[in-house]
Amino acid sequence: MDIKSIELAKKIREFLEDKIAKDTVIFEIAPISSLADYFIIATGSADTHVKAIAEYFMVELKKEGIMPAFHEGLQSGVWVCVDYSDVIVHIMREDEREFYDLESIWGGSKKI
Repeated sequence: MDIKSIELAKKIREFLEDKIAKDTVIFEIAPISSLADYFIIATGSADTHVKAIAEYFMVELKKEGIMPAFHEGLQSGVWVCVDYSDVIVHIMREDEREFYDLESIWGGSKKI
């Protein structure tokens, strides 16, 4: 399925909200990085919640023919990274999110 990266980012945000992810933020990083167009960060309350959130949106997108290029962290559930090439999603526990503070890296980017 051919989908624009902003549409994909918004769709993922909806899936994150379906599973009660906290503090979801989308950064538009395309103007400052060639890494991706959008970078999404969200928080899960526990390892099982982080895994459930990630598995849910991955399954839902797969139903639409949208597969990640890469994913990491599903076994531990501490921090899951899912790369859809133009959209990179990070779901992590609150303590991990605070410690790594990814928002400080992309904080100068436009929030969607």
